[in-house]
Amino acid sequence: MQSLYDVAAPAKLNLFLHVTGRRSDGYHLLQSVFMLLDWCDTLHFDRRADGRISREDLGLSLPPDDLTLRAARALQQVTGCALGAHIGIEKRLPSQAGMGGGSSDAASCLLALNRLWGLGLSTRELAQIGLQLGADVPFFIDGRNAWVEGIGDKIHPLELPPARFVVIKPPAGLETGAIFADPDLPRDTNTATIAGFAADPYGFGRNDLQGVALRKCPQIGQALDWLASQGLDGRMTGSGSAVFARLLNDSDRSAGSIEFRWERSQALPANVPEAWQIRTCSNLSAHPLLGWAGSDD
Repeated sequence: MQSLYDVAAPAKLNLFLHVTGRRSDGYHLLQSVFMLLDWCDTLHFDRRADGRISREDLGLSLPPDDLTLRAARALQQVTGCALGAHIGIEKRLPSQAGMGGGSSDAASCLLALNRLWGLGLSTRELAQIGLQLGADVPFFIDGRNAWVEGIGDKIHPLELPPARFVVIKPPAGLETGAIFADPDLPRDTNTATIAGFAADPYGFGRNDLQGVALRKCPQIGQALDWLASQGLDGRMTGSGSAVFARLLNDSDRSAGSIEFRWERSQALPANVPEAWQIRTCSNLSAHPLLGWAGSDD
């Protein structure tokens, strides 16, 4: 195998995000459900015999040393692999959105190079490498919607009913570190249970980061207000500036207008600022690369 093309790196939404405590080392203890979306970056890989790792930006420009390059080098270092790769990235997911775009790219890179280089590492082994790159990377490597706890290291796969969502990303972004360092961030939310979540999966809980984020980034409030004007109940995802709302059914007035104008005519819905990114998405039952790593058994 010399190449792997059209490798998907899907986004995720945090259906809720609770901060339940803080460890002595400063890391926050969280509870959340991560849900995979069909909004994806696309990566392309050509194997190199000279051991070099190179990257080509086929869409939006990325930082010089992004997570994808770091993931490839980390995999080389851990395995001692002498092969290299040229990586092309069609970047579609917005940055600083709270949708895991960089982490998803890194996870898909690890999964793809594990196959392209014939390394045979298991999901657990790749996840251990991924955790050094970012707390969300192991989730994407595991490849299933999940209940996530701890510092993002405790992942319990779960099934979610099919649903449609509208996602809005205003131009402004948010730095994760600034949110978690804010003294006004709630850090004592009561521990939730999977059973409690399962009773109302798309209405459960809240995002504890949202209050701090609204103060730091007023555009989040504007996006939430627009969703409310469409009769949709929105909330922030993760620690970024993207917001989302579930579309209840295809006959809903809001769902119909958004679906038609965005997906068919490519025009933004009425009264949406031109600088906003807005998409209607479906959740995924599993990551497109599920099964690419070796078994952990």
